[in-house]
Amino acid sequence: MAPVHAANGVISRQLVASARAAVVAAGPQVAKLATRDVLSSRGLSVSSDAQKVTLGIIAVYVVVIAILWNVPYVRWSLWPFKMLVIAFHEFGHAITAVCTGGRVKSISLDPREGGVTHMVGGKSAITLPAGYLGSSLIGALLIFCGFDIVASKVASMVLGVCFLLTLWWGKRDWLTILTVLLAVGLIVACWFIVHAEPLRFVVLFIGVMSSLYSVWDICDDLILRKVNSSDASVFAQRYGGSSQCWGVIWSIISILFMVAGIIAGIAAFPESFAQQEEDSKNFLPTR
Repeated sequence: MAPVHAANGVISRQLVASARAAVVAAGPQVAKLATRDVLSSRGLSVSSDAQKVTLGIIAVYVVVIAILWNVPYVRWSLWPFKMLVIAFHEFGHAITAVCTGGRVKSISLDPREGGVTHMVGGKSAITLPAGYLGSSLIGALLIFCGFDIVASKVASMVLGVCFLLTLWWGKRDWLTILTVLLAVGLIVACWFIVHAEPLRFVVLFIGVMSSLYSVWDICDDLILRKVNSSDASVFAQRYGGSSQCWGVIWSIISILFMVAGIIAGIAAFPESFAQQEEDSKNFLPTR
C-alpha cells in the first residue's frame, strides 16, 4: 500500500502545483476584474438628480454668500447664520485650548466685530488656527449631511441647539435675539415641508458659510477692518510671516475640507429625491 500512498502524494503535489500556477497566472486578471467591480460600485460619478441639484446649490451659495457678506445693510440677512459660524469658530479655539492645557475664561460673539475667546494657557500655535480650521471642518460635515434628507434632519437638531447656545455667549440686543429665533423657526418650519426636503438646503447653506469662513473673515480683516484683529494677524505677530500668508494657507485648507465633504457626500448618498423622501418618512416623520 505504501507505493499507492507515494503515488497519491505525488499526484496531490502535482495538483497543488498546477492549481498554484493557475492562480498565479489568473491572479492579475482576477484582481483587475475585482478592482473594476469595486470601483464601479463605489464610484464617485454624479448620477442622481439629487446630487446634481446639490452641487449646483453649493456653487450658487458660494457666490451669494460672497456678495451678501460685504454689502452694507443687505448683509444683515446673514446675521443669525454669521452668529452661528462665529460660534463654531470660537468653539474651535476653546476646545483646543482645553485640550492643550489651557483654560477658557469667556467667549463673546458679535456679528459686527467678530468673536473673541479669552483663555489662559494652551498652545497658541494650535489654538489660533483651530478657529478657522474647526469651523471649516464643521462646515464640511454639514455639507456632507446636506446631500441627504435624513442626515440633514440629524444635523438640524444639533444646529437648533447651537443656535440657542449662541444667545448665551452672543451680544443680546434685539436684532441678534430676533434673527436667531427666526433662524430656529426656519429650521423647524422646514421639517414640515415635503418631508423636510428643504432642510437639506438650509444645512447646506450653513455648511458652505462655515467651510469658507476663513475666506470671508480674511476679507473682513483686510478690507473692512473689523474691531477685533484676526487670528491670522496674531499668528503672524507671534510666529512670523504675514497675516495675508497665513490667511491664504488656512483658506486653502478650509477649501480642501469643503471638497472632502462634497466627495464624501457624493459617495455616501447616491439616492434620488424620491428615495430620500421615502427614507425621510421613516425617520421622525412630520408629514
